Amino acid sequence: MAIILGGSLLSCNNASDASAEKKNKDMGEIIGKVNPIIDDNILSPEVLYSFGRVGDVVVSPDKSRFIYQITYVSISENKTNSELFVMKSDGTAKKQLTITNNRESSPTWLNNGQKIAFLGNETGSSQIWSMNPDGGGMTQISNIDGGINGFSFSPDGKKVLFLKDVKSVETAPDRYTDLPEASGRIVDDLMYKHWDHWVESIPHPFIADLNGSSLSNILDIMEGQPYESPLAPFGGMEQLAWSPDSKTIAYTSRKKTGKEYAVSTNSDIYFYNIETGETINMTDGMMGYDINPQFSPDGSLLAWQSMERDGYEADKNRLFIMNLSTGEKTYITEEFDNNTDSYIWGEDNKTIYMLSSVAGTSQIYHIDISTKEIKKLTEGKHNYVSLSLGGEGFIATRQSMSQPSEIYSVDINSGESTELSFENSHILNQIQMGEVEERWIETTDNKQMLTWVVYPPNFDSTKKYPALLYCQGGPQSTLDQYWSYRWNPQMMAANGYIVVAPNRRGVPGFGSEWLEQISGDYGGQNMRDYLSAIDAIAKEPFIDETRLGATGASYGGFSVYWLAGNHNNRFKAFFSHAGIFNTEAQYLETEELFFANWDMGGPFWDKSNAVAQNTYANSPHRFVDKWNTPIMISHGEYDYRILASQGMMAFNAAQLKGIPSRMLIYPDENHWITKPQNGILFQREFFRWFDEWLK
Repeated sequence: MAIILGGSLLSCNNASDASAEKKNKDMGEIIGKVNPIIDDNILSPEVLYSFGRVGDVVVSPDKSRFIYQITYVSISENKTNSELFVMKSDGTAKKQLTITNNRESSPTWLNNGQKIAFLGNETGSSQIWSMNPDGGGMTQISNIDGGINGFSFSPDGKKVLFLKDVKSVETAPDRYTDLPEASGRIVDDLMYKHWDHWVESIPHPFIADLNGSSLSNILDIMEGQPYESPLAPFGGMEQLAWSPDSKTIAYTSRKKTGKEYAVSTNSDIYFYNIETGETINMTDGMMGYDINPQFSPDGSLLAWQSMERDGYEADKNRLFIMNLSTGEKTYITEEFDNNTDSYIWGEDNKTIYMLSSVAGTSQIYHIDISTKEIKKLTEGKHNYVSLSLGGEGFIATRQSMSQPSEIYSVDINSGESTELSFENSHILNQIQMGEVEERWIETTDNKQMLTWVVYPPNFDSTKKYPALLYCQGGPQSTLDQYWSYRWNPQMMAANGYIVVAPNRRGVPGFGSEWLEQISGDYGGQNMRDYLSAIDAIAKEPFIDETRLGATGASYGGFSVYWLAGNHNNRFKAFFSHAGIFNTEAQYLETEELFFANWDMGGPFWDKSNAVAQNTYANSPHRFVDKWNTPIMISHGEYDYRILASQGMMAFNAAQLKGIPSRMLIYPDENHWITKPQNGILFQREFFRWFDEWLK
């Protein structure tokens, strides 16, 4: 049965139809699958926000089924909603398990597949709930003040490990009890803010006994410690792990505070013994990020991801294994000159399967841990983004520049894949996507650079098109076959632009030398790489070289500001989001100072530091005297990585110089644009600006 609710299509075969209808009547309109109106078979912002977004995929213990999460968007209500589904590993028997507006997430299997546990917020805070595999019998398990952020059950099913925020600073009302409404923050050390929030609490791991449908004997395993675990703000349950015998918890923590925390990436893997309460640092002496521990199925080995150098957050992500009997550590991916993006153990304790982005696509790799031999299992113009053992091989999620994430089964021997979810086929079947072409372009230093070129739908080579140079952020972030709900090349192409996206210096997937060249060279070779790409493509007869634009966010926004003063009249319009305009101000404004110290070379007042002085000499604000091209700027005021003042400075400079300019400021957004209506606004203003100057 299907119920149409204000344009939302919901499958109600998880429980009785009468029960589902009653729940829908009680809840009002449920945010669910949408059948958008599609004009001329072309992607639009409204269509983009109609895609169901595939989230967590968790395979059952017997590998015959998997639960997965889909997030839906309501533009009119300006919010999202996540629901849970179950499906057999062969793609049959799909069933929707939840129908609420309460956002269900983090599903897992309980009692050897007899129950499903998940996070739900029906009571106003995220708590652990359980239900039958058919969606019935929902029961709340936890009732933790303030809610929890994630959880996992011990292999023996007797305990639960969960994450909860704990207070980390004394507030003004704490100090002065007669001033309960005082909002001033008293700051004595660094890292008082992080990404988009003021740091007044940190995550801690807790354990509790699971007694039927309730928790007891709750214990903070880092009680009294002013350190976070997992690493804020993006770390989750992947940074903690149960040993197979349920006696040990491995957790990730950077046991530093204040200035020491702000300038270091040195996190470690700790073992907590449940029986004794003893904690041991297992990676002491390893100086970079050590994260994401996983025990081998037999519990004899520990794998984790490790970076070598303290302070370098984009260092090579290596895969290490430790023999827990001897303590011997082995660098498994030493001969592999690219990152371990994620990994899982094989069932034989001898094999690891890894995802890695190499040369513009993310594929599945097989690692023999005894020989360190690494074999690529899959091919294709796409990215694998998650991986589990299931069915006869893998259950994986996959995406590309032309398709949002969907769930696939992948043959473990041949690498052949079969789509299972088809969550967005009702939209994709109506959309004509542009061709995505792989080009290799020669750079100024005679290297070959992969550049993605995305063509408009119904491309006609006899016509002249405007083109947009897309500048990747990071600066050391992959530019592979990703799908984005904001920086979407197909969306740009659908509006009549040819998109040129170069994997310039600093982009992962092309070896360590290519990756690391950008550090300390802002405004250097990577900028010449951008210009090499746009110059090469602009020579094509179907591109109008008098109608070129450039755009990007974060480091891509920096790139746009820098190009605005150094492009020699190549471009006719710019759009920069959340970009660095003044590197001297950025050094003192940002929060993770390890990033600025490594990439910029250090503080601007160190006149003896040639690398740092080169960085600040290449700050975009030093080239404003050469600005002569229309520019639009957007920024979020909750962005504490790159403060909104950076965008305001750039806009003010353009205005004072009389350059056509526009600014889009979000008082309620961070480094990204997360609210649906703000996202639609971003897309509309983006194209209104470029259409005004390039068409």
